[in-house]
Amino acid sequence: MSWRAAEPPVLVRTRTADSLAWMRLDLTIRVLPFGVVVLAVWLALRPSWLGLTAGDLGAQLAFGVPGAVVLFAAAALAQLVMTRRLRGTVRVPADGEDVALQGAYFLVNAAAEEAFFRGLVQGALIALAGPALGLAVATPAYVLYHRLGGWTWSDVLVTAMVGVPLGLAFWLLPGPPSLLGVILVHFGATCGFLGPGPWLLRRLGLL
Repeated sequence: MSWRAAEPPVLVRTRTADSLAWMRLDLTIRVLPFGVVVLAVWLALRPSWLGLTAGDLGAQLAFGVPGAVVLFAAAALAQLVMTRRLRGTVRVPADGEDVALQGAYFLVNAAAEEAFFRGLVQGALIALAGPALGLAVATPAYVLYHRLGGWTWSDVLVTAMVGVPLGLAFWLLPGPPSLLGVILVHFGATCGFLGPGPWLLRRLGLL
């Protein structure tokens, strides 16, 4: 079976001006509010369950670095299949400058989302009622909130391949709670699905 669809996908080229336009709005309505809420809780309570430490650095990096690579590849493959079989179109950075800009923003995004959903929501619920409730609430909330941003249901479901393992990792990794490892993996997954991933697929001739 060939990867190539009967009709080649439409590549919507983006440049830094395009990316900056949506990033300004996204920062205002989503990323900064997440950060403000997490910072307020940390300043008020300084809770260890929030995960704003390196934790067991060796364990965090041993999970985060290879996990980022694996999830980058998995997310890029998911984007390739969905673009060819479902959407027929994908946004692709037109040059290296936009790739770098989007990559940098996705690191900020990963930190904000993990701090809110994993650190604040899951961490607080684990501390209050145990890991089962933390996972049961935080992971579906993380997955489903993407629908509020206009993601299709197929795209929303893809986020489950990130949300489930990261929820487990935040709970199960040894040492004090830490967001470091889950942020790295989240960053890799986002870069595989958006921006850098599609750009690499285009450079490889797969899109």
